[in-house]
Amino acid sequence: MKSIALQAVVTAAAFDGEPSDAELDAIETESPLILADVALLDAQIMTIDRTPNELDQQRIRRAHRRVLAARRDLANRAATLTVPGGAA
Repeated sequence: MKSIALQAVVTAAAFDGEPSDAELDAIETESPLILADVALLDAQIMTIDRTPNELDQQRIRRAHRRVLAARRDLANRAATLTVPGGAA
């Protein structure tokens, strides 16, 4: 029987606790969507304990449109990167 300690040596990877450059680039690419999601959650949280008035409903709709626009932009950017000869 093989020792379990050998498996730990094989699966252990050096982790310095910092994100890689690729991870930072992915975060930067997705940051508009992240910020739009945070704004939508913020608008929804404000109306948890009360009935939303017209201004609250408008704020939620606007935030939801921003999320959809950010998702669309992110999907379009990903599509242009994967299509050979796509516009950059």
